Parts: sequence; structure tokens; C-alpha cells
Amino acid sequence: MADKQISLPAKLINGGIAGLIGVSCVFPIDLAKTRLQNQQNGSRLYTSMSDCLIKTIRSEGYFGMYRGSAVNLTLVTPEKAIKLAANDFFRQYLSKDGQKLTLVKEMLAGCGAGTCQVIVTTPMEMLKIQLQDAGRIEAQRKLMPETVVPGTVPTKSPTAMQLTRELLKEKGIAGLYKGLGATLLRDVPFSIIYFPLFANLNTLGKRGAEGPAPFYVSFLAGCLAGSTAAVAVNPVDVIKTRIQSMNRGSTEETYSGVTDCISKILKNEGPSAFLKGAYCRALVIAPLFGIAQVVYFFGAGEYILSFLPGN
Repeated sequence: MADKQISLPAKLINGGIAGLIGVSCVFPIDLAKTRLQNQQNGSRLYTSMSDCLIKTIRSEGYFGMYRGSAVNLTLVTPEKAIKLAANDFFRQYLSKDGQKLTLVKEMLAGCGAGTCQVIVTTPMEMLKIQLQDAGRIEAQRKLMPETVVPGTVPTKSPTAMQLTRELLKEKGIAGLYKGLGATLLRDVPFSIIYFPLFANLNTLGKRGAEGPAPFYVSFLAGCLAGSTAAVAVNPVDVIKTRIQSMNRGSTEETYSGVTDCISKILKNEGPSAFLKGAYCRALVIAPLFGIAQVVYFFGAGEYILSFLPGN
């Protein structure tokens, strides 16, 4: 993050604003990523991101591209706030007398941030994936009926609240945290790569030894670091998406855990399947974290807090 000292409430507000703006801009690409990652051999509806988005608009309308966005817009604020604020907290905790952190300590701070965020990320992703993938399953039922077992796919897409109640009723709180291990395997390495890479790229663009980097440098550093980390952990993102998906076609595999998922994907689809949706994920994460750095640069959180009584 920026080197200037920012209060914890301001960090939380900054993270929330960054998440809301970012999700609003790139959610359709995220939907395409989920659908591309979930389709397996024998049930391929989409050939690319553009093909997925075009078919989604034709079958579900423009707002079909925003299926599941309400969940993200609701939970992305605490998720991004926790991630960004936790990284700042750990960086400050690990630094001594304001000295520059070593690469190992930067990675430890990122590890701490990634671990903290899964509290919100796992249930958010669990609900979002069901809503995003519902259109793919519906399209399969219409265009490829032989791939869908009758009675296993609901005729009407459930809402986030209905899914939450169903999961809590059947499996308790653990139902919302299905895929927690895979989420940790994705988000911790992502943060270990992203935060040190961003910090070092941002430092290259500073105006002098003490001055902050210009906002466009922070934006570009956030985009580059985000896309690099996103592609690096994409194989685990594929595994997480497959494990968390509840509805499947009759020809699609089910998975009991991370190792089972890895072995079945390698056996049935080959190593290239782990790169499904990688470019979509890079296109989602790059602007999302670039925007986050710009929001931090302009200090929107401090500006909002200045209007509150006692400030």
C-alpha cells in the first residue's frame, strides 16, 4: 500500500470502495471465468470468454452477465477491507523503526493478509459460483439435454438467500465453507506474490527517496502485480471452483477434495485444464487491484471520515 500512514477505519473504507468499484467494472469477465472453468469434456458450451459472454446475453439478457453480483457487492467490501488492511497491519508489525521490509517479511505480511481474508472469501465464492454457473446448467438442459440428469437441476435459479438457507439447513455453517482448504491454497500464495511485487514495482516509480509514487504508477503496479499473481494461482482457482460447484451435468465429475480433484482433472482433461479461465482471471484481477491502489492513493477513506463528528 501507500507509504503514508492511514488509520484503520480509513483503510477499511478504502478497501470497501476499491472492491465495489472493481467488481462493478469486471464482474461479467468473472462470470465467464467461472463458466469456462466449470465446463468439462463432453459438456462444452463455450469456446472462449467472448463466446461465453455473447451466448449469455442471447440466452439470459444483459443482466445475465451480472448473476451473483449482489453477493459480491455485499461481501466484497469486508473481503477487500480485511485483505488490504491486514497486509498493512502485518507490514507495520514486521517493520522495525520504519525500515524497509526484507522480501521474506513482505511475503509473511502477504501470507497473513491472505489467511485473514478467507473468513469472508469462502462463503462469498461459494454462493457466487452457484449463481454464476446456474445459466450454464440451464443452457445445458436446453441445448444438451443428454448431459443433464432429469430432476437434478432446479427449473428456476435460486437466490443467494435461498442457497444460504439451504446450505445452513443441510450442512450447517460448514456448508458455506466448502472448499475452505482450496481457497486458502489460492489466496495465501496470491497474497504472498501480489503484495511484495506491488510494493517493489511501486517503489520504482517514486518521486525521490521519500515522495510517494504518482497515482498512475500505483495503478499500473497494482494491475501488473495482480495479473501476475492471478495467473500464477489459476490452477488452484480451477480446483476451488470445481469443488464448490453444487450442480453438475450427468457427464461431469464430482470431487471429494483437493487431491481427488487434481487427479481426476489430470486423468480426464490433462494439465491444460488447470489454465482454464486464466486470461479471464488476469483481466478481472488486474483492474480490481489497480483501482484499489488508486483509491488508497487518493485517501477516500480519510476524506469520508473527515465529515464524521469528532474528526
